[in-house]
This record gives sequence, structure tokens and C-alpha cells, in this order.
Amino acid sequence: MSSEAEILFERRGAAGLITLNRPKALNAVTHAMVRALAAQLSQWERDDAVTRVVLMAAGERAFSAGGDIRALYDLGKAGKQKEALEFWREEYILNTAIKNYRKPYVSLIDGIVMGGGVGISVHGSHRIAGDKFQSAMPEVSIGFFPDVGATWFLPRMPGELGTYCALTGERFAPADAVNAGIATHRIASSRFADLRDGLCGTVSVDALLAAFAEPKGQGPLAPHIAAIDRLFVGERIEDILERLDREQDGGWAAAAAKTIRAKSPLSVKLALAQVRRGKDWSFEECMRAEFRIVSRVVYGHDFYEGVRAVIVDKDNAPRWSPDTLAAVTDTEVERHFANLAADELRL
Repeated sequence: MSSEAEILFERRGAAGLITLNRPKALNAVTHAMVRALAAQLSQWERDDAVTRVVLMAAGERAFSAGGDIRALYDLGKAGKQKEALEFWREEYILNTAIKNYRKPYVSLIDGIVMGGGVGISVHGSHRIAGDKFQSAMPEVSIGFFPDVGATWFLPRMPGELGTYCALTGERFAPADAVNAGIATHRIASSRFADLRDGLCGTVSVDALLAAFAEPKGQGPLAPHIAAIDRLFVGERIEDILERLDREQDGGWAAAAAKTIRAKSPLSVKLALAQVRRGKDWSFEECMRAEFRIVSRVVYGHDFYEGVRAVIVDKDNAPRWSPDTLAAVTDTEVERHFANLAADELRL
């Protein structure tokens, strides 16, 4: 087992252990990691000696800050969009395999978990939030959209939390994540090593986690839940912003409105449409819709401009196109959800 590999696999007792091993890159998920993880999960699912899978990450800063966006940006800029789409195709198939996995799939999350990192953890049966846990789906900040199954899990959060998450990209602390259903348990980081060792034994996963779990408590979002449920309703971003502008609450609503207005207008309209439609879709329908959207986004403008501004040049001054919400028509939003015919995602 080479420590240089991007993702490590080990059989220990009854557990199959997975370690994301790109700490310097905040464990961003590469195409090779997606393929390796998919193959290993398939093998362990057929192995009766493996009764549970445990996903961890190397390093102190991040569980996984997302997919390898820079690599996908470079492919698109080089005119290799079809090659980039193969990453998303295989990633979405992997997300679906995790969702349907027949054995307990336990993610020990301590640090930042965003985007692609959420995709390989949130769909598993058990998600453990450590002390440094911070989750977010910040894709609208880079001209992208909440993917990796967000069309499924965002609308299934309580109230309008998923809408708030999609439109603002704000981070959820451990207690907020448990209350939202992103995490299933809150366990102190100092106990993760003992928990991992326990998971390698034969005690049932549910019983072991119950023994380690702490009260979920209240997170920083708790005081704003009622306002989120009241303000983030409806089918139009413009109406949400108007309600936020009218709110007199000492600044929280104004800050949320300012955050949303800084995002890609097309991205936030796509994100709201996803959250509204995904509520009535099966998981597989959600994943097919996301592949339809990404298949249009990679040929557009905002994804490359957003990555340029945030990751490449780091000037944090994206020039969106269209640059206003009014200029993003319903027809343009609908175009992103249209059937891909022969190129549809096959699950």
C-alpha cells in the first residue's frame, strides 16, 4: 500500500478502510480516484468478509474540498469538454452506487467537505461530523451548480435549508449538519481513532455509533431557521431577494442577499430550479438531470470565468455572462434540463 497513492484501500478486520490521500490538494477528488473507489466498492460489496466500509481522509485541513476543478477547467479551456464530461459521468455513477450500497458506508468527516467530497460521503448510510467539520455546496460561486446528488439531498433538508444552502453556499457547522441531515452523528474528533478501530470489529455499526455519539446541540444557523423557512420560498430568485431586502433583522438577511447577488445569475437560477424539481424526483432522475445540466455548463461561459476568478487568477472578480438575473430567461434555464438523447447518463 503506497503512501503516494491518491486514495488508499485496506482490509482491516470486518472493515474495508478507504483513505483520501491528497492532503496538500485538500483531498480534491480526481478522475483516477473516482475509478479506483468505484472498483474497490464493487469488490467489497461482493466480499462477505467485509461487513462495512469506512471512509476517512489524510491531513488536518480538509476531508475533501471537492472535485479536481482545476483539472476540469484545463480540459474545457483546451476544448476537451467530452473528456471532462467523462469525469462527471463516472462520478455521478459512483454517487449512485454509494447511495444504493448494500453495506454500511461510514464517513468520518473532520474538516472541510464540499462538492465532490460531499458526493462520496453524504449518500452513504452513516456520516460522522467531527469538531472541525464544515460542509458546503458553494458551486454557484464558480459559475457551476450544486451537483453530486445535491438535486436529491438539498430539497430533502428540513424546511428551506436546502434552498439557502444552494443559493448562498454557506458552510454548515457540525450541529447544523446533523439538524439538516447532512451528518447522522456528532462525535468528537479525539475519538475518531477509537471509533475507526471499533468499526473494524464485529459490533454492529449502529450500536457502536450510538455509544460514541454526542448530543447534536444547536449550530450557528439555528437562530435563523425560521427566517430561512419564511424567506427562501417560491420559484423566483428575484422574489427571495426582495423578501431578504425588506427583512429588518440586524443584518443577517442583508448579508445573505449580498452573497446571492455576487454569484453567477445563471447558476443561482439553475440551483433554485434543481431544488424545486428534485423534491419530486427519484435519486436516479436527479443524477440524470445533473448530467444534463453539466453537459451544457461545460460549453458555457460562467464556469470557466468563475474558476479563473477564484482558483486561477484569484482576483475574486468574476465577470458573469449574463450579468443580471433579469437577463437569464426561463428558456435558458429549461435548455439545461433538456434530454441528451444518446448522451443521457445510464445508471
